[in-house]
Amino acid sequence: MAPPFFFPSDLKDLEEESDEHCLRVESAVQISSLRPAELEELVKGVAFDLSDKELFCIEEQDLFDRIYSLVRDFSRLSPSLKFNLVETLRSNLSVLLPNVDSLSRAPEQAPCGETPIAERITSHRNALKIYSFFLLTIALKEESSNETGGSSKVAVQGRRKNPGYSWNWEVQRSRIVNLIANSLEINLSLLFGSTETDENYLSFISKCGFALYENQNLLKDEDTRNALGRIIGTIATKHHRIDQTCVSILNLIHKFDFAAPHIAEAVAAAEKKFGDGSLAVALIREIGRTDPKDYVRDGVGAENVGRFLIEMAHLSPKLVSTNVGVLVPHFGGDSYKIRNALVAVLGKLVALAYRDVEGDMSSKALRLRGKQAMLEILIERCRDVSAYTRSRVLQVWAELCEQNSVSIGLWNEVASIASGRLGDKSAMVRKSALNLLITMLQHNPFGPQLRIAAFEATLEKYKEKLHGMEPSCPSEDAPKDDAETGEVVEEQQESVSDSCLPCSEEQKESNATIPDIGNLEQIRALVASLEAGLRFSRCITSLMPTLVQLLASSSATDVENTILLLMRCRQFQIDGSEECLRRMLPLVFSQDKSIYEAVENAFITIYIRKSPMETAKNLLSVAIGSSIGDLAALECLISSLVSKGEISSSTISALWDFFSFNVNGVVAVQSRGALSILCMAAKSSPSILGAHLQDIIDIGFGRWAKEEPLLARTACVALERLSEEDKEKLRSTGSRVFGILQSLITDFWLPENIWYAAADKAISTIYSVHPTPEIFAVNVVKRSLSSVFSCKGGDEVSNGAGEESINFLSTMPAAKLGRFLFITSHIALNQLVYIESCIRKITKQKGKKEKLDSLSEAVHVHPTEATEVQGINDELGLGASVDALIDSLAERAEREIVSGGSVEKYLIGYCAPFLSKLCRNLNLMQKFPQLQASAMLALCRLMIIDSHFCEANLQLLFTVAESTPSETVRSNCTVALGDLAVRFPNLLEPWTEYMYARLQDPSVSVRKNAVLVLSHLILNDMMKVKGYINEMAVCIEDADERISSLAKLFFHELSKKGSNPIYNLLPDILGRLCNQNLKEESFCNIMQFLISSIKKDRQMEALVEKLCNRFTGVTDVRQWEYIAYCLSQLSFSEKGLKKLIEYFKAYEHTLSEESVMNHFRSIIAKCKKFAKPEFKACIEEFDEKLSKIHMERKDQEITARNALAHQQKIGTLEGLLMNDRGGGNNNENLSEDETDGVVNPSMGRKIIKKENLPDMNDTRSEQSCVSSVVTEAEADDMEVQSPKTSRKGILKSRTKKSRGLATARSHR
Repeated sequence: MAPPFFFPSDLKDLEEESDEHCLRVESAVQISSLRPAELEELVKGVAFDLSDKELFCIEEQDLFDRIYSLVRDFSRLSPSLKFNLVETLRSNLSVLLPNVDSLSRAPEQAPCGETPIAERITSHRNALKIYSFFLLTIALKEESSNETGGSSKVAVQGRRKNPGYSWNWEVQRSRIVNLIANSLEINLSLLFGSTETDENYLSFISKCGFALYENQNLLKDEDTRNALGRIIGTIATKHHRIDQTCVSILNLIHKFDFAAPHIAEAVAAAEKKFGDGSLAVALIREIGRTDPKDYVRDGVGAENVGRFLIEMAHLSPKLVSTNVGVLVPHFGGDSYKIRNALVAVLGKLVALAYRDVEGDMSSKALRLRGKQAMLEILIERCRDVSAYTRSRVLQVWAELCEQNSVSIGLWNEVASIASGRLGDKSAMVRKSALNLLITMLQHNPFGPQLRIAAFEATLEKYKEKLHGMEPSCPSEDAPKDDAETGEVVEEQQESVSDSCLPCSEEQKESNATIPDIGNLEQIRALVASLEAGLRFSRCITSLMPTLVQLLASSSATDVENTILLLMRCRQFQIDGSEECLRRMLPLVFSQDKSIYEAVENAFITIYIRKSPMETAKNLLSVAIGSSIGDLAALECLISSLVSKGEISSSTISALWDFFSFNVNGVVAVQSRGALSILCMAAKSSPSILGAHLQDIIDIGFGRWAKEEPLLARTACVALERLSEEDKEKLRSTGSRVFGILQSLITDFWLPENIWYAAADKAISTIYSVHPTPEIFAVNVVKRSLSSVFSCKGGDEVSNGAGEESINFLSTMPAAKLGRFLFITSHIALNQLVYIESCIRKITKQKGKKEKLDSLSEAVHVHPTEATEVQGINDELGLGASVDALIDSLAERAEREIVSGGSVEKYLIGYCAPFLSKLCRNLNLMQKFPQLQASAMLALCRLMIIDSHFCEANLQLLFTVAESTPSETVRSNCTVALGDLAVRFPNLLEPWTEYMYARLQDPSVSVRKNAVLVLSHLILNDMMKVKGYINEMAVCIEDADERISSLAKLFFHELSKKGSNPIYNLLPDILGRLCNQNLKEESFCNIMQFLISSIKKDRQMEALVEKLCNRFTGVTDVRQWEYIAYCLSQLSFSEKGLKKLIEYFKAYEHTLSEESVMNHFRSIIAKCKKFAKPEFKACIEEFDEKLSKIHMERKDQEITARNALAHQQKIGTLEGLLMNDRGGGNNNENLSEDETDGVVNPSMGRKIIKKENLPDMNDTRSEQSCVSSVVTEAEADDMEVQSPKTSRKGILKSRTKKSRGLATARSHR
């Protein structure tokens, strides 16, 4: 009989001698010394012995030693030898397992000649251990070599060399692990006795199982994974090793994140297979007993434990629900990862653990209370301190809504919570809240339409019916008639659809009978449901302003999810959703590609992917009534969609039908809208307009233009966007068109509020289409001039403004004069643009010509010679001379527009002096504000064209921008200043201060334009940031929210430039703001915002130095407070705090002020939170130093005040004595000293007693009618009250005093 086998701690330990009587290796074979043939012979011999002999032959010493040697050097074996060895061991063990069961049927007394049953049991036990040991050791070795990559290469090579052997380790591994799992499930008590199974055996298998669990690739194989789960579950549950298994499982979970869900599968499978959840309960309780601080320190472990709990709640919800109480205390811990996991666990339990309703009433009530408690925790966690947890809770609520696990009674509470979280400071929470609202809309139980009016109407009807039924119904359960009982469910569904009828249908069917619902209880339930639906609809409708704000969020996820929510709101017909969706159109100009794609996809989904006619109607509804910004965004979208083919030719044809009035019921506004959309489409495909050119002329400038004034302007835009081929056709046959355009400009048949926009586009169209626009423009100006100066009467302007130039005129109409000035200036501006376009064409043609010449020379001339010729030309400056000639011609042409040539002026040149004199007559302009607006606009345009004219009228422009009463004129001048700064920066540079002064204008529109203009100039490097930037900073606290937002946007964009210019500007801004009369709150808000834009530690440290140095030159306490506040807003690193300590002497004298000290205390508190342990001692020392100096300085200040007060008191007394000695000549001065004496209120609590004063003062006080009474006003103040006395009393006292002195002398 072989000695017993004990599992060694390591394979090679079997070679060591042992004092115990056990099976050990006596003569191991050196595999490395064997030749391949000898090695193959050895393996075949082992396989033959194992197959030919009994199953217990593995106990034989010789065979055991040979198998041990092969297992020890298993990696040296070829794939075929590995296959033979493993397959033999596995097959023997698989045959051995059924034999164990046969032992239970064997007789206790063995027949003669047979092995006794005890020896057979021992042999079976030994063989089971040895086979399990060698197979698991092979598995661990092969997995270890697979991780290093060596074995896989050998296996591949072996398969290629000898394909007859199919060594596939994945298959063999699965077979081995399943076999070991099967061995644990047999009746091992036959082998190990009725008591517990051999601890050594179970420990080894458990250790190997957990070691295999650490291999992530192994767990991808489902068969192997399930077998490992069976091993762990069987050892823990069947063989009662729960405590040891719990420790191993938790250790595995903490170390390997991929193992958590698979361990949960194993634990749940064990509970299901053996009907024993003790392993799961033990794990949950062990997790619950863990100190929450441990999860704070081990973030990865906390995350893995969370995954395990979530998976357990999913696989075994009932079991977890009965033990979740031990986990609830972790909600009070500091680890947000555990709280996130517990929130997800509660969500799983609410959705899965309470589906069936089995059990008695008490158990049902208990379970419902448990569910309600979980829901309350989920609601409470929506206000968790961690943004991650708040976000996770909202995600869990969304999952519950998808699974229909939220009751109608709780629906509105969840919606209210989600609505509130839209204002959360964390972007991830806002994203989760938006997704939750989208999910709630999609799965709402109230119907497909959620308009408030529909709900209110239907609810009112059913309330009336309920009110009528309550008194007349004797039994609540009895139906009203037989037909109602069978239609209860059907009628409830009809009521929901009835509540979603459109408003027009409600009005038509207001008198129709409502459907009958069964009994009274059902009607009450329906009314309650309708009330809940109405509250939900109102809740979502109230979110529209918030969603509009989120569309402007800096977070791309906010914008994307808000768009998705608005689309869902529109689908359910939420009131106001359509208007809010229009607010997303300007977002197409966003630089974030994801936002642009979100807007484009939403636009396509809502408006484009319909039938052609419906798409055309949708586009018309968007275009009509849109603002200028929305139209620009719409143009960008439509041109992009046309180029991508999203807008079909059928849709374009439908739009032409609308424009041409070929659709019934089309009005002029819709025709104009259709043409506007076609113009947008023509931006990317100009050929769209060419085929309908005649329709554009006939309809755009025909009788419909008088009904819809903007139609003519839109027609001009269409002509301007024609393709070059169509423009050529128009030039050849377009005399009628140009006549119409001239009539539109000069005949004034359009209303005044529309004419300016139409004339603007008409003049631009002339310069875009006409072959000789400058000649045609002259005729237009002359015709306009004649129409203006030939008119008399009406609203007329005296010619006092220009008597020298136009003395032949007596009066002229103001409105027509304004139009004439607009035409003249706009033609001048278009002439400038036309000259620049001609120069670009000439330059382009010159470049093409030079390129062709160089190519032709390269063909006929050797490349070296061509290079030499080019070099000579460059040295002579031939190319540069041509460019200089072009530039001089361009400059001359531009100058001639206003200033004229060297000999004479041209048409506009004659108008310019008149315009300048007209604008200088400020009294006249104030009488005609409309004329002033036109005149100043024309003046600004001419100033933009000519630098001499600009310089001559610059002072006038600033004067008008500052002093004119009209907000419109001041706004226009402010915008014009920005254009002039771009064109003539040197001229505007001395006037920079006055440009910044527009930020203080009382008008909101002027300030807004000033912010926009200065932002544009500074951010585009067209204007240097001067010392007046503090005026822009003040705009951060502007009363108008729009201006405040624009100012914040300016500084946000400015901080992105270079190395953040705000860092350099901040000290200057601080100094200037300190001297301005700002509220303390406004100052703090401004500086807090500016400092928050500085992110680099190096800049923060330098700011500490700069701010500390500012303390030295300042004596004002208010400025000390402001500087200290700015220091407290900085983010202090270790270097920053050291620099603050280093400059202690600079601010030491300010520490006596309590407000300054409070700011330094906040700095200390901030540094303590994030300081390293070794640096905290330095912070504590600095804190003590500050407190000590603060108290010393405070005591010194109190002492100095007391000394000053005492000195003033002594000085007052000495003055009184001197006055007494001076006699009657100083009586008058004495009286003045008495009445004017004031004691410093900081003297402290002191009472001046009469007995402490000299006798002479007592005598004087008795004789005088003036007395000084000292009273305690407050705790630390002393007040001297000097009652007023009459002049007569003073004279009497002087008389008595003089008499007394005379008597004294006579006695002497």
